[in-house]
Amino acid sequence: QVQLVESGGGLVQAGGSLPLSCAASGRSFSRYDMGWFRQAPGKERALVAAINWSGGSTYYADSAKGRFTISRDNAKNTVYLQMNNLKPEDTAVYYCAARIPGYSDYENLARYTTWGQGTQVTVSS
Repeated sequence: QVQLVESGGGLVQAGGSLPLSCAASGRSFSRYDMGWFRQAPGKERALVAAINWSGGSTYYADSAKGRFTISRDNAKNTVYLQMNNLKPEDTAVYYCAARIPGYSDYENLARYTTWGQGTQVTVSS
């Protein structure tokens, strides 16, 4: 089991960039697929991007394609989300999460067994 801690959130103007990081404790980080989710007030939590255990496969929600990049460094037990060209509708609490590999449905929240506490991202217009 891993524990996850997100960092890097904050306030940014529309069109700006913001990098998020998620640091994992424990020695089994490289065994997990990782996902970044977000939840805006009054909305359901939804996948933004995901990356498989090796980093060889990534998946993006349509809203993130072309603007966000997910990556991981298994030697540093960290997964990253680089967000560019941010829009006010990207405002949300962003969470990283871990799941056991072997499933294709990255969007399925129920498959993620470990969650971070979240970090707020606010994009001003």
